Amino acid sequence: MADQQTSELARAVQDITEKAQLLVHEEIELAKAEMTEKVTKLLKGAVFGIVAGVFAVFALVYLLHALSWSLWEVLGDESNFWLGFLITGVLILILGAIAGLIAMRLIKKGTPPKPELALEEAQLIKGTLTASTASRPAGAVQAPVEVER
Repeated sequence: MADQQTSELARAVQDITEKAQLLVHEEIELAKAEMTEKVTKLLKGAVFGIVAGVFAVFALVYLLHALSWSLWEVLGDESNFWLGFLITGVLILILGAIAGLIAMRLIKKGTPPKPELALEEAQLIKGTLTASTASRPAGAVQAPVEVER
């Protein structure tokens, strides 16, 4: 009989150990998934930021070129070649501004890169474990309740 209780206790300890290991592995996978999602958002934001920078450089080239043509025009020639360059430069600046706003929004969504769901789940588990161990001492058995008839 003592051997049977010992084997049942050993089986229970083994089950608890396996479930705890499974729980830890699941929490790690959840944290990995969250971090992957956050890093992806950060990378998308960085790509849009780079695109915004490229548009800004092109716009600077066109605007400087338009400024050169317009100064030449102001100095006395009658052709209006600079208007095309100016309109192109403004359009590129608008595209750069839009890409920059998209980049800023994506970066804000991705920061700070911490696994919030995994942390919440870990806090819930910790609270459950501390509440169940604090309410009853280890090895304590609840006395049967008498029912009056």
